[in-house]
Amino acid sequence: MKIAILSQDGSLYSTRRLREAGEEQGHQMRIIPYLRCYMNITSSRPGIIFNGNPLENFDAIIPRIGASRTFYGTAVVRQFEVMGVFSCNESQAISRSRDKLRCLQILAKEGIGLPITGFAHATQDIDGLIETVGGAPLVIKLLEGTQGIGVVLAETYQAAKSVIEAFRGLDANILVQEYIKEAGGADLRCFVIGGKVIAAMKRQGVKGEFRSNLHRGGKAEKIQLSEEEEATALRAAKAMGLNVAGVDLLRSNHGPVLMEVNSSPGLEGIEKATGIDVAGEVINYIVKNAANADTKDNIKY
Repeated sequence: MKIAILSQDGSLYSTRRLREAGEEQGHQMRIIPYLRCYMNITSSRPGIIFNGNPLENFDAIIPRIGASRTFYGTAVVRQFEVMGVFSCNESQAISRSRDKLRCLQILAKEGIGLPITGFAHATQDIDGLIETVGGAPLVIKLLEGTQGIGVVLAETYQAAKSVIEAFRGLDANILVQEYIKEAGGADLRCFVIGGKVIAAMKRQGVKGEFRSNLHRGGKAEKIQLSEEEEATALRAAKAMGLNVAGVDLLRSNHGPVLMEVNSSPGLEGIEKATGIDVAGEVINYIVKNAANADTKDNIKY
């Protein structure tokens, strides 16, 4: 097969591993910096051009779209779809998962466990917003933040009020969520491919840090999910319409609660923690599904 990896940086671990895994299976792999592509949008012969040459005859693509490049990146993915090329994650599903508020609203509609969440922009009723999630301590997030950036734990009511007022001054959209204290600064990353959890790890934040992101010094270890945790991860990926997803859960006193569904999950942490060839599993999924896949996104929101 001829498979394109849409990535801005070919030196990244995830990009390299996907390329290596594909080549080990005998496929022709090519890394394409999607921001350097431009598109010919026509009904007769739609196309994508890179370095002056049309990108043709690809059987499948693997989107590795950066969060800050979602608009243009998904436009390139959508153009490949118009050309009849299989994408392991469709453009609509990527866009859906990147909109944090939309994601939470869809998951809530599906009855998936979530932290109590409030959403605001310029509300004057800060007291009411704080009370919506049960008061302090609580977590305040910028809607557009990624990788733990723009996420603040407010341990007191006054701290929460000050942070919300500061964020409001930035003309920003704000998510306010209950703080799951019993999680102890740890979360679960579940790697879902084709409706199966193929790997799972527990990420533990450093002492004094409530965020468990590995690039912030967190540690990871292989873990066995409970049946409820696995079912929650699978339902979340399905609700987003994602075939390849990283689903992040917290263990709360009332069961697993979902924090995020990632359409371009990193491979380094999960592969090193579990010893599982996740990149190879992504390639296997493409090989099994590219030829006869129904590429129509049937999710209505």
